[in-house]
Amino acid sequence: MRPDDPFDDAVAARAVIAPDGTLTRWSEGARLLLGHTAEEVVGRPAAGLLARGGPPRLPADRWSGTLALRRRDGGTVTVWVLAHHRQPDSGGPGEWLAVTPLEVPAHDLPDDPLVRAAAFQSPCATMVFDEALRLHGVNDAMAHLLELPADQLRGLRPTDVGGRPQHSELERHLDQVLRTGRPYEMQTYMKATGESRAHAWLARLAPLTDRARRVRGVCVTAHDFTEQFRARERLQLVNEASSRIGTTLDVTRTAQELAEVCVPSLADLVSVDLLEPDEPGGEPVGPLTVPVSLRRVAHQSLTPGSPETIADVGEVVVYPATAPHADSLIAGHSVMASVATGDLDPWLDMDQARARQIREHGVHSMLAVPLQARGITLGVAAFTRFSRPEAFTYDDVLLAEEVTARAAVCIDNARRYSRERETTLALQRSLLPRSLPRTAAVEAATRYLPAARTGVGGDWFDVIPLSGMRVAMVIGDVAGHGIQASATMGRLRTAVRTLADIDLAPDELLTHLDDLVHHLSQEAGGDPGHSEVGATCLYAVYDPVSRRCTLARAGHPAPVLIPPGGAAHHLDLPTGPPLGVGGLPFESAELELPDEAVLAFYTDGLVEYRGRDTEAGYALLREALSDASGPLDETCDRVLQSVLSPGVPSDDVALLLTRTHSLPSAQVATWDIPADPALVAPVRKQAVDQLAAWALTEASFTAELVVSELVTNAIRYGAPPIRLRLIHDASTLICEVSDTSHTAPHLRRAKTWDEGGRGLLLVAQLTQRWGSRHTADGKTIWSELSLTDGEM
Repeated sequence: MRPDDPFDDAVAARAVIAPDGTLTRWSEGARLLLGHTAEEVVGRPAAGLLARGGPPRLPADRWSGTLALRRRDGGTVTVWVLAHHRQPDSGGPGEWLAVTPLEVPAHDLPDDPLVRAAAFQSPCATMVFDEALRLHGVNDAMAHLLELPADQLRGLRPTDVGGRPQHSELERHLDQVLRTGRPYEMQTYMKATGESRAHAWLARLAPLTDRARRVRGVCVTAHDFTEQFRARERLQLVNEASSRIGTTLDVTRTAQELAEVCVPSLADLVSVDLLEPDEPGGEPVGPLTVPVSLRRVAHQSLTPGSPETIADVGEVVVYPATAPHADSLIAGHSVMASVATGDLDPWLDMDQARARQIREHGVHSMLAVPLQARGITLGVAAFTRFSRPEAFTYDDVLLAEEVTARAAVCIDNARRYSRERETTLALQRSLLPRSLPRTAAVEAATRYLPAARTGVGGDWFDVIPLSGMRVAMVIGDVAGHGIQASATMGRLRTAVRTLADIDLAPDELLTHLDDLVHHLSQEAGGDPGHSEVGATCLYAVYDPVSRRCTLARAGHPAPVLIPPGGAAHHLDLPTGPPLGVGGLPFESAELELPDEAVLAFYTDGLVEYRGRDTEAGYALLREALSDASGPLDETCDRVLQSVLSPGVPSDDVALLLTRTHSLPSAQVATWDIPADPALVAPVRKQAVDQLAAWALTEASFTAELVVSELVTNAIRYGAPPIRLRLIHDASTLICEVSDTSHTAPHLRRAKTWDEGGRGLLLVAQLTQRWGSRHTADGKTIWSELSLTDGEM
């Protein structure tokens, strides 16, 4: 029967010694051996039990030998003692367990000498435990692994032999086999006593039964399967590299993934250095000569404070000709170097500071593998070992080359993607407005974020000044990503500006834009009934005089209105089909905006974020816009942080915020003009008087001529009623003449003998710009005069 407390069984004498040398536990077996009770010795120095000499010098983890001990009756007994250090689970200095067997079980092997020889001389390390988990016997192979005499081990438990976690685990599984009668296999990776490197061991625990099939003990055989274990580890590392390296199209992140995969499976420290190309995304420089200059883009270390500071990430690393890294790059093959063989010495001798740092951390072996893809050397991956004692082997070289080759392809793909992305971004930036115009009608702020993975797309925005102090606000989104989407976006933005210049109504402008997208789709080879080019657009026109805003959209998300002091809400607008569908009408809506109202225009990448519910995205957007009274740039940043956080958007995001300003009525003057040419002179007089009231007398001469020509043309060629309107702000004076005729004038150059035809030419020469726009009741001819110095 097994005792309830194995420490107090009578087959071995056990004592526990604290780090200060005092006894903390004393077993019943120890009392039987020396006669001292636990009350008499616990808390006293263990050295007091020695009959002669001082205590032995204990190594780091285990000691065994013969000691003469003092009995309670004054006598002396000489016994073999095994002592090993036990590390507690909670940490700390630990304690020592000293044990000596009291009873040596007899051998139960058959009398056949061959059977005995086979049992004890088998190359397979074997040991046998009885029902009390006492070691019944070990063969020569097991005794060699333990480096302990076989005849002295009988009667000890696994935890008496050693204090490692593996010994406690073995004891638990032995008890399990005794109770269940079923065999068990356990694997462990540890360094046997006296070995310089750890091995992988497979222990098979088999129950031993008597003739009545009762379990009487357990046979344990240990098999060294280090090579199979390491082969499986190498295969696992290759599989892990396939799934973990190249998850993004970012060069630095891909290099970091290579380093993370290989630590600690292959090396204690991995650094990745890349050759610098002549231009972003370009091919690395070549041919290579020493010294070699690289840029360290990634490193990963097993422990803090390791020699990763040889070169910080982002700094240029210059390797001399004798460095393994340089040799590897120039020769195009892997290079191993170790302190043991002296391969590292020439390199370390060239840089004493680096050599001192490496030796302080115990670096003893290095491996440099070139990163190559498509026959081009991209850089080098350096693997360093300082924690594990074994140097790199040929199998390690093959493994590092396999993993590095996979990473090199991913780095090359990321580099080529970066080059295409930079090209597309440059195109995108050139097609988007560099800055928004400053107008009296609105102030604006914008943000554009390209997608993280899919690349730059076709989102765009614009603010376009129109006649009569009005302003157009537009935002759009071309489906797809890459250069093609950006080019299509540029064509659509140019078309919108051209159509805006002729002052088309929002619904009419979208109709023309729809035709353009349909033609672009046909050019791309699309089917007549299917559009190859998809796009959405929202176009709005705001008039600061009337504070009226007219909007129309083609499949685009509705804007958000934030009135001063009010709640943010989406405008209810007719949806309209996406551009390129063709054959379906667009409808516009008109509303009056309060002064200082904010309109938020955006693309769907802002709300349709990482699979999130779109309605939830809309709610977050309205919440972020709930207080838009501050600067619009700050509001833009708050919206992106609130709606997109955390991370980078999965689709392009364009955001346009505008705050509307109304024009005071004191800056607008309107007259109804009778269709009588004789009244042109009084009209001119009224206009000049109004300019004097506005303190704009310097513009009176030019404005008087423009008013005269435009009013005369309206009376002569237009249809009543006729209306004259003057509008001004700090920099511009606008003169508008409206009538009910839909015939638009056009500019022509009068011949020498022509009596007329010079009016509009004169207006064009005298003003900054002029034009005409159709209205619901007719047309309006307008002109703008600059009020800034030197432009009147």
